[in-house]
Amino acid sequence: MSDDTIRQILTGTKRIALVGASAKPERASHEVMQFLLGQGYDVTPVNPGLAGQEILGRKVVATLDEAAPLDMVELFRKAADVAAPVDDAIRLGANTIWMQLGIINEVVAAKARTAGLRVVMNRCPAIDIPRLGLLK
Repeated sequence: MSDDTIRQILTGTKRIALVGASAKPERASHEVMQFLLGQGYDVTPVNPGLAGQEILGRKVVATLDEAAPLDMVELFRKAADVAAPVDDAIRLGANTIWMQLGIINEVVAAKARTAGLRVVMNRCPAIDIPRLGLLK
């Protein structure tokens, strides 16, 4: 994916559902969520095991339905486990699927693209935002 497309996604996104959010500060999902909140994004943590609790002052929800409306779904899930949240994102009208570093699922990505979503795989917004000079 080109830097221009990544830039368009990051500057056009406001609401993010972060699937696989962790309350543990040492986990990548926690660090990325903290970074995104600091950049002004409206981030809703999604984790059924932590639903009702708070992470970084944000209420954790169990499902993407509870996080809607949303622009982007950020996935901190194994590649084999991204199909269900991508189906939900398609159904809920998300614009973008973002699979974190190390997460690549071409079959699911193709399905999302066919449904009109932009798909980013094996990247991290906490790396791309500073790299592209988009820090706030």
